[in-house]
Amino acid sequence: MVVTDREGCRGEVTAVASVDESGDGEVEQDSDLESFGDMVKAFRKRAGLTQEQLGPLIRYSVQYIGSVEQGRRHPSTKFVDRVEEKLDAFGVIRIAANQLTRRRGLAKWFRRWAELEKGAVTLNTYECRSVPGLLQTEAYARTQIRDVPPLPTPEDAEARVVRRLGRQALLRRTPFIAFSFIIEQAVIERQTGGPEVTRELIDHLLGCGELPNVDLQIMPRVSPVHAGTDGPFCLLETEENEWAGYSEGQRTGRVIFDPKDISVLNQRYAKLRIQALNPADSAGLLMRLRGSP
Repeated sequence: MVVTDREGCRGEVTAVASVDESGDGEVEQDSDLESFGDMVKAFRKRAGLTQEQLGPLIRYSVQYIGSVEQGRRHPSTKFVDRVEEKLDAFGVIRIAANQLTRRRGLAKWFRRWAELEKGAVTLNTYECRSVPGLLQTEAYARTQIRDVPPLPTPEDAEARVVRRLGRQALLRRTPFIAFSFIIEQAVIERQTGGPEVTRELIDHLLGCGELPNVDLQIMPRVSPVHAGTDGPFCLLETEENEWAGYSEGQRTGRVIFDPKDISVLNQRYAKLRIQALNPADSAGLLMRLRGSP
C-alpha cells in the first residue's frame, strides 16, 4: 500500500499512524513495540512492582506505562532511561529501545513523527514544495494525492485525504500547540488544482493565520538572503521540553534527535522567521494573491 509520509510526499509502507485526536500519542499495534512492552512488563514484575507503584518512581502516569507495555506507544528517551535505572535492567531495556529505533523503516519514521506531533507544545514548519498538510484544504489535498504517480486507487486516495485532514484537529487542540509556518510564495502562486482551489486555499490560510496559536509567514519570491536553501524541515518541542526535527525528500524521511543537528535547524529557523514577511504583511500578500472575490 502507498500512503503519504507527512504532508505530500509518498512512500511504500505496511502500516501508518492512527489518527488519535485525544492527544494521547498512541499508535497502531506494532510487533516490535509489543515485544519492547513485554520486556518492560517482565522487568517491572521481576522488581515486584505494579504499574501504580512504578509510576511515581519514574514520574510517568499509569496510563503512559500501560500504553508502552501494551505496545501502543513509542517510549520517550527519558522513559527508557528511568525504567532502566529503577528496574535495574542491566542495560537490556536501553539496548532494546535502540534496536527498536534502528528497525524502523520509512513509514515508521513518519509514524514516530506523527506521534510526536500529537504531544508537541511547539511545532515549527518551513515548506518550499507545497502547503503543509496541517494547512491544506480538502480540494488541495485531493489534487496532490490524485496527481502524483503512482496514481492511487479511489479507495486509497480517500483514505489519505481523511488521514491528512484528520491531523488538522491539532490546530485547535487544547492545551494549544504553538504553531509557526513559513511557506514560500511560489507554493501559492503555483495554483495547484487551479484558480478556484487556490482561492479557497488562500481563504483557508488566512483563517488559520487568525488562530491565536498560529503564526503564518510567507517567504517572498525575491529573497536575496535565504536560510532555507537546503530544503524543508520541521522542528517540535515535546511535552518533556525536548526537541526533535523532521527532514523529508523523495520517498524518504527521518526524525532527527541529535542535539547538534537540532541546534543547526533551530538556528536556520530563527533566521527564516526574520527573513520572511511578518504575519500581518504575509496576510496582506495572501489577500493580494487571492484577488477579488
